[in-house]
Amino acid sequence: MSSQDPNIGDTHRPTIRQLDDSAINRIAAGEVVERPASAVKELVENAIDAGAHRITIEIADGGKTLIRVTDDGCGMTPEDLPLALSRHATSKIDGSDLLNIHTFGFRGEALPSLGAVGRLTITSRAAGHEAAQIKVSGGKMEPVRPAALRAGTIVELSDLFYATPARLKFMRTDRAESQAISDVIKRLAMAEPAVGFTLRDVSGGGEGRVTFRADPLTGDLFDALHGRLASVLGREFAENALKIDATREGIRLFGYAALPTYSRGAAVAQFLFVNSRPVKDKMLTGALRGAYFDFLSRDRHPAAALFIDCDPTLVDVNVHPAKSEVRFRDPGLARGLIVSALRHALAEAGHRASTTVAGATLGAMRPAVPTASGAARIYQMDRPSLGARNMSYSAQAPDQSQAGAFHAPPATGFAELQGAYSGRVTEAPGPLSDAPEGTAPGAEALPLGAARGQVHENYIIAQTADGMVIVDQHAAHERLVYEKLKQQMAENGVAAQALLIPEIVELGSNDCARLLSVADDLHKFGLGLEAFGGSAVAVRETPAILGEVNAEAMVKDILDELDDQGESQLVQARLEAILSRVACHGSIRSGRRMRGEEMNALLREMEATPHSGQCNHGRPTYVELKLADIERLFGRS
Repeated sequence: MSSQDPNIGDTHRPTIRQLDDSAINRIAAGEVVERPASAVKELVENAIDAGAHRITIEIADGGKTLIRVTDDGCGMTPEDLPLALSRHATSKIDGSDLLNIHTFGFRGEALPSLGAVGRLTITSRAAGHEAAQIKVSGGKMEPVRPAALRAGTIVELSDLFYATPARLKFMRTDRAESQAISDVIKRLAMAEPAVGFTLRDVSGGGEGRVTFRADPLTGDLFDALHGRLASVLGREFAENALKIDATREGIRLFGYAALPTYSRGAAVAQFLFVNSRPVKDKMLTGALRGAYFDFLSRDRHPAAALFIDCDPTLVDVNVHPAKSEVRFRDPGLARGLIVSALRHALAEAGHRASTTVAGATLGAMRPAVPTASGAARIYQMDRPSLGARNMSYSAQAPDQSQAGAFHAPPATGFAELQGAYSGRVTEAPGPLSDAPEGTAPGAEALPLGAARGQVHENYIIAQTADGMVIVDQHAAHERLVYEKLKQQMAENGVAAQALLIPEIVELGSNDCARLLSVADDLHKFGLGLEAFGGSAVAVRETPAILGEVNAEAMVKDILDELDDQGESQLVQARLEAILSRVACHGSIRSGRRMRGEEMNALLREMEATPHSGQCNHGRPTYVELKLADIERLFGRS
């Protein structure tokens, strides 16, 4: 050791250097501009912050070769242009308060980052000033020069990432990048209904084609938002969405959430905004899932566009350079507001089911199968025989048995044919009436109408004022029983079974603390735990209705949910799964013939019970068909 050169360590010591502005901007671009869609997001947000009413976005080759954003905002002066391309230069904040932020942008990184990795040209004109243009390519800025522009700003970004070729290797196909840009524009369009957006693909030159357009809307907040959501998410979402508007302790939640029967196979229709900023927040997404927890199976996902408005000091948006993540000062307050507001809206919807159910039913219906020649099959002769005509005339002749002037034998009319050919389902043969026994007068005017019969011993056919309803008797009654069981559990609590010997579960110190922090919530569902010293917990009680439970496995599953979602609904899910099975066995079974009063009683109970429009797994319990739709099926409209 003594023979070693004492200065040998100095020869390998790394040297600390100050990076130049160009390298700094390229590094920043790696955080802010991940792909062309990120560049579009930054530029469009700048246009919105500038007070633009109409924004046009033009892209070529998925934004790789061209992104051009044109707006009619306030514009910039010739003196502002070089400063706008300087790092950390912004007009959004003065730097004194990073919590009181009212704009999309505030970091001052986007434009210099884009200029460092691409060829950026900004042309702008402010009121009372001449238009000017500035260019920057690979971080090298050219002097400002005069330009021609009436008002607003045009930002053109070409050859994105040409200065960092390695990043180009990570780009996806033009189609995938174009889709990502479209998704970004749609989210911003939902956040700003008063602003018009036009997205045009100009690949190959020329005028290109418009891939998305949303005109500016005026009027009431909810009317404008509803119209914008209809144009972005589609008419079906707008028709089946519930209005949400709730406030708690300075935080307001508003927007629209779809009925459970209008669900999706993936979480692709969930849009969350905080102070109009599109965000992807695990806590908020978990709250949305928790609100629909009891109405959808695990493979179905709710659809919603929800907006949270609050004082900017209650939420920190300076968590990530892309500003897509936020942190609430009181996350529990925001989460609780989402869950309670959505559950209240779903309860207020009562038995309502989505219109898409009826649409799917009508779409499943098919006309008569055509013959090989292509003509529709005819079920009667073109030229009936003389005997067939006589029988037909006889059947349609009026009953003349009471006529005074004639003494001909009574003819067989429709009145005597009805009894033999009626398709109405009854418990026993009897005289015909206008409605099954047990139908209250005026029942057709009620939402689910008056029962007219039962087919295949499982489906109730009811007549409404303007159509008909088909009810799945087993699924409907299962939901009714399930809601009663849940209400009883809420009123009486969950019975807990004390373990003769508490089960000790060894955990990590962090896991133990996290589990004990939700111990009170778990106790409400019959799972009693307490600290056992060190990093262990003792499970002393389990929900009695679950029977024998592997406490250690349950605790670890709860921890996994806490890690993944920030909350755990495992115990509640297992309890409600038991209640669902009990409700299934206690409900009206398929194959049972029902009397008229039973069918009508089921319809009335459905109308009075919240969430009865879908079964325990989110499937519809009834289908409503309007008379106009039925007539269209038969070509009568």
